[in-house]
Amino acid sequence: MFEIKQNERKIMETKHNFSAYLPILKNSPLFQRLSDGEILSVLPCVADKLLSVPDGQYVFRAGENISSMGLVLSGSLLIIQEDVWGHRHMIHKITAGDIFGEPYAAVPDTPLGSSVVAEKDCEILLLHVQKLLSVCSSACSRHTRLIQNLVTILAEKILVFNNKLTHLSKRSTKEKLLSYLSEESIRQGTLSFSIPFDRQQLADYLNVDRSALSKELGKMRDEGLIEFRKNAFHLHSIC
Repeated sequence: MFEIKQNERKIMETKHNFSAYLPILKNSPLFQRLSDGEILSVLPCVADKLLSVPDGQYVFRAGENISSMGLVLSGSLLIIQEDVWGHRHMIHKITAGDIFGEPYAAVPDTPLGSSVVAEKDCEILLLHVQKLLSVCSSACSRHTRLIQNLVTILAEKILVFNNKLTHLSKRSTKEKLLSYLSEESIRQGTLSFSIPFDRQQLADYLNVDRSALSKELGKMRDEGLIEFRKNAFHLHSIC
């Protein structure tokens, strides 16, 4: 299992300066089909806090109730599950432009089922979900687009987690690897691609032992099924 090394630096709230993050915001799925001016005009209505989070610090902890979702402006986060014995399992990795926590923020009385921790130093914009979901009195088109974009993001996440369930339903480590690598190849449209995980993170994602995963990858390479270097893979077609 991966370890979380708690950083001595604390989470800092910083002043809003949305224009400095416009390149990231424009590329976020949440702000698709919005102009620069529309993004900057709607943010003051829905923004909560701008946080600077050092690596190893928790942003949200399982069991908490939240009313705001997060949008990663820089760095990366891990969504993890922990049990009372200290075992940790990584569910998902989040990078710049991604959002997180939106289902729980939309139903604020529901405790978080997982924790969110900074993998690297990151900056996070917290957004009021209830304000985002409440169309303003003028029913402006930019606010309507935000709601549409959020619904699309939620639908896509359901598909992602359905795919993960497909991988985890496989019995052997090899079957899980083949399922995951095949899905990534199809998603990226090429037999040569990179994955967002290191070996430990991939093992956690597929819920297998790291040494067993590394051993199986070596066997698959010897069998001529794959080639790899770190997180870059190439699949050999058997057709």
